[in-house]
Amino acid sequence: MNTNAMDPRPLYTRATEQAAALIRTVRPERLGAPTPCTEFDVRTLLSHLVGGTHRIATVGEGGDGMAVHPFVDGVSDEDWPTAYDEARTRVAKAWSDDARLDALVRVPWGEAPGRIALSGYVMEGVTHTWDLSEALGHPLQLDPELAEFALAFARRALPDEQRDADTPFATAQPIPEGADAYGQLAAWLGRSPISPA
Repeated sequence: MNTNAMDPRPLYTRATEQAAALIRTVRPERLGAPTPCTEFDVRTLLSHLVGGTHRIATVGEGGDGMAVHPFVDGVSDEDWPTAYDEARTRVAKAWSDDARLDALVRVPWGEAPGRIALSGYVMEGVTHTWDLSEALGHPLQLDPELAEFALAFARRALPDEQRDADTPFATAQPIPEGADAYGQLAAWLGRSPISPA
């Protein structure tokens, strides 16, 4: 996989379609449930998915993604699907110009060409989709190709030995025997499966 030359927009679209389908399955009684991202319950994770999507939309629009808070407030419990759909529609419009893929943009991990930044948000979105799926008891089958892309990107961008207190992912965990690409991705990014209540 050469992310320096690829167009990540189709993968990003698939990743957000998958996340949107999963978000539509969330019931109000699950919003306080724990997730593998241990500091987030389901509601906080949804807030981060929407906020992070607005952040990469701002980057695509030529703005400073670091000026956008990675969480949103004021979304009612039943409006998470709409809030996420609005954010991902904004991303599609913001990144529609091919020139954005080669423009240098600013994201939390530094300056990068747009295609690398957007690939990083594929990885983040796919990872958080697994977090949400795990918290909800896996109501939908997840796309393995998205996990394979995210895992390859994560291994290159987030080598375990270079993580520190400022890295937003914990130390890699042992990969469970027989783990699929999502299980490998989760372990690489410091997550462990949970057993939803």
